[in-house]
Amino acid sequence: MSLKVSEINPWVVMAVFTVLIGPFALSFHMHYPDEMYYTDAAVKMLQNGDYLTTYLGSGELRFKKPILTYWTVLAGFKIFGVNALASRFFFLLAGAATVGLTYLLSKTLFDDRKIAGISSLIMAANPVLIFSATRSIPDVLLVLTMTASAIGFAGLIRYGNYTPKKYLWILYISLALAFEVKGLPAAALGGLGMFVLLINPWKQIHWKTLFYFPAIVLSTMIGLFWFAAMWKIHGPTFLDSFLYDQVGTRVTSRALLIFQNGLLALLLLNVMFVPWVFFGWKKSKETVQKLWNQNPTFFIFALFWTLAILGMGALTSKFYERYLLPVAPVIAVWIAWFLVEAKFEIKKQELKLALGILLGLNFIVLLFSVWINFKMDFELFIWVQFLAGIIIFGYLIRLFVIGEKLPKAISYSLLLLFFFISTATYRISLPDQGQQVKIFAAENRLSPDGKIGFIGNLHTSSKIRIGLGTSYDFVDLPRFTFREVINDYDRLILEDKYLDSIDHSNFNKRVVATNWSSRHIPDLLLSLGKPEFDSLMQNHGKKYYLLEVK
Repeated sequence: MSLKVSEINPWVVMAVFTVLIGPFALSFHMHYPDEMYYTDAAVKMLQNGDYLTTYLGSGELRFKKPILTYWTVLAGFKIFGVNALASRFFFLLAGAATVGLTYLLSKTLFDDRKIAGISSLIMAANPVLIFSATRSIPDVLLVLTMTASAIGFAGLIRYGNYTPKKYLWILYISLALAFEVKGLPAAALGGLGMFVLLINPWKQIHWKTLFYFPAIVLSTMIGLFWFAAMWKIHGPTFLDSFLYDQVGTRVTSRALLIFQNGLLALLLLNVMFVPWVFFGWKKSKETVQKLWNQNPTFFIFALFWTLAILGMGALTSKFYERYLLPVAPVIAVWIAWFLVEAKFEIKKQELKLALGILLGLNFIVLLFSVWINFKMDFELFIWVQFLAGIIIFGYLIRLFVIGEKLPKAISYSLLLLFFFISTATYRISLPDQGQQVKIFAAENRLSPDGKIGFIGNLHTSSKIRIGLGTSYDFVDLPRFTFREVINDYDRLILEDKYLDSIDHSNFNKRVVATNWSSRHIPDLLLSLGKPEFDSLMQNHGKKYYLLEVK
């Protein structure tokens, strides 16, 4: 049985994406290191009322990234207060919106609801999008804005020199916003896309069509607004920091490293689209030829964007899988186009095998999560989450048995895997140090007067800064020279490993946070539910102390 077009509603896929990966955004189940740059700066913005200048937790200026990511965190804090969910809320929505825009991109290109629906399912199950949508970092905003720009390019590919003006507005405004998210990578991909449209011989776009003056003027103002403001406030020196991050620390000239990064990027690009890349290989040569005959312009556009992102990844001094994300929706549409033309949905054995493996992984994670939660204190929220997950799991098993809606079941089972993982990480990661310090401050009526110096892991510092909120002046002390400045502070919060490196005889000492130490997780898991668990946590847990001058 073929997949019914009406069965793939993009709004439903977006809602499922939001619900199933949402628990990771509720609190710091997993905290990505770069989140601290944006949450620290947003807290500082609320404290000093300057919404243009970005600061580190130490109070130093930071100009490495444009302003839009900071404003996205700030918007969450403004609406929901300073907390983990607020810092990630709009990034989660951006991830869901990217799924919807992928559907719209496909519809613009092909006007085929089946290809569009499969595209949205592929993108929703993309693990890099899933991780990025639960972190307050630029990548999910960049893929959102670049996907919107791709819709503008799609309008030009479809309509040529008779393209409605709305697609040009979408193209230029989206690229301007992408530039305010990440800077030069957005400009590079946008410029390359325009170049491809100008030179392709199948439906060549005249430069006068692309040069739509009103959209160009407004988008230029949007794209350069923050840069102009920083130039006026801080002078041209801010550009040194920005360009050093964009080019100086990112680009490598070592041939071997370029080759290694290129291979890694190519490998991860395929991993991002597992299991979809395994379907439709029979008669693939004929299918690719069919795609070329149908729409060579989009074929070349997708190829150039893919090669460009692989090239950018290869040239970086340190490669991360999230660097591939900006073009993932375009690739998802190409893969969906290929799969539909290859009639992959009738290959039930391949689809059921992939679904069966994913359901098996879900079952293993579910058993582990149930076990760890049985061993610890009852939490109503987690058991409600289990109930919801088991209902969805049962629904997917039913689809597996009857062999219907298999592409949808594959996509949802990947999302469900993350949903079940969050029930386990909840017990290991939460409450995080920030939540614990917040509770400690409230219960002990910790005065907000004066500064609190911090010594330790800066990723933990950002969580504590969110926990304390805007009422406390919480400052990161220099990692190697903190001994020179600690006498300027009446209160310190420090990581346990630094306790013996300072003279704390003149301080009162109290534990404000204790979490699982990564080195001792196996021992702690084995001792769950046993009397020795508390003593193990006391002896081997990662502790943070509040020191106050006597």
